[in-house]
Amino acid sequence: MSGSTGSIQTGKDPADLVYTDPLTGLGNQRRFVDKVERLKADRAEDPAPFTIGIIDLDGFKPINDLFGRRAGDHILMQVGMRLRAAMDQHSTVTRLGADEFAFLLPMTFSEQAAETQAQMLIEILSAPYDVGDRTARLSASVGCALYYGDQTAEDLISKAETALYHAKRSGRGKVVVYTHQMEEAAKRVTRIEQALRRAVAAGEVEPYFQPIVDLRTRETIGFETLARWTDDDLGVVPPSVFIPIAEERGIIGPLSQLVLRKATTAASSWPEQLFLSFNLSPSQLVDQNTGLHIRSILAETGFDSHRLEIEITETGMMTDPISAEKIVDDLRGVGIRISLDDFGTGQSSLGRLRDFHFDKLKIDRAFVASILEDRPSQHIIRAILAMCDGLGMEVVAEGIEEEAQVAKLLQFGCGGGQGYLFGRPVDEAATREYLRSSAVAAPRAHAG
Repeated sequence: MSGSTGSIQTGKDPADLVYTDPLTGLGNQRRFVDKVERLKADRAEDPAPFTIGIIDLDGFKPINDLFGRRAGDHILMQVGMRLRAAMDQHSTVTRLGADEFAFLLPMTFSEQAAETQAQMLIEILSAPYDVGDRTARLSASVGCALYYGDQTAEDLISKAETALYHAKRSGRGKVVVYTHQMEEAAKRVTRIEQALRRAVAAGEVEPYFQPIVDLRTRETIGFETLARWTDDDLGVVPPSVFIPIAEERGIIGPLSQLVLRKATTAASSWPEQLFLSFNLSPSQLVDQNTGLHIRSILAETGFDSHRLEIEITETGMMTDPISAEKIVDDLRGVGIRISLDDFGTGQSSLGRLRDFHFDKLKIDRAFVASILEDRPSQHIIRAILAMCDGLGMEVVAEGIEEEAQVAKLLQFGCGGGQGYLFGRPVDEAATREYLRSSAVAAPRAHAG
């Protein structure tokens, strides 16, 4: 690499080297900002639009780890050469750092044209790369932003980075062009994040409880814990909004611990045969401190670990199976039961059910919703129940809203159920009232 770097720099004015990436010979971030500011100045009197874009190489780190740093540098040099060759005489490409590159397209005036140009660059970068006697493949994500006469270079780059973030969230090899709606959405996410951090620190997120029943007797056998949050300024924020934000912004651990602490404190006063079900997020299944946090909370609140069920999803299980298995074993070691949530919607193999030794499986509400008229859903539910019977796993069907669904599930042999037909999620006080007025299963009863 050193020979290549030296040949790139030979003959350059020392002052110019400040603007040059030594590995690829392309301009660096300082050069890119300078180019954008110069183009803005040239168009000061007639601010015609132009396009900038940021390219991020998908999956570069694993390739770097697999083939080594020198091979990674060689791939980055090939990326630089391909991008430079793809630029016309008016356009510029630079390396921002690591595996990110930026381009400036002075003659690209519309969002559609920007997307077309960026897609072409993705295709160019997707061709195989030579790595010694082997080849490697990469994809790339691109975020673009258009200049309309009122942004600084930093503003424009920030918008392209926001678009890149959305591109990477939607999958590899995608292009996203920045829009005003995206900016408003980003601002709202930031507002929610800051308010959520304050709420978690102040203990303002509350557990709500939804009953789980024995379908045959209609007796309550347990409750699932669901997080609920109402902010003074934002109002009621749905969990479908704040949970993903908590995941992305690193708040999910403290949030989960807060809700579990409150939930186990409340459940300690319930009849002792009732279990408490609690969800773990995918990110918690890669944090090896998760088991320690849960055990510490149980010790603090005095809640019996044998009454706690932890729900994990197929997606969470597959994010890092080795880490997830260690955490599951840690929890099972103290008597906590493990339930697989939303079964049928993720990407796990049936072999995972054997490897993880789940105690319970929850049939996703999508199958239950169509059980009355959709024969494929009926066959899937039958197959799930037969499989669970063979594996000795209990089953709970989610999303039950009609008596006819209960009848069909009982006909198929499903023992447990949950849904609005039996009760909506309610707070601690309303749950106590529910328990006073409803039938509770005898200690020996379980969903199966």
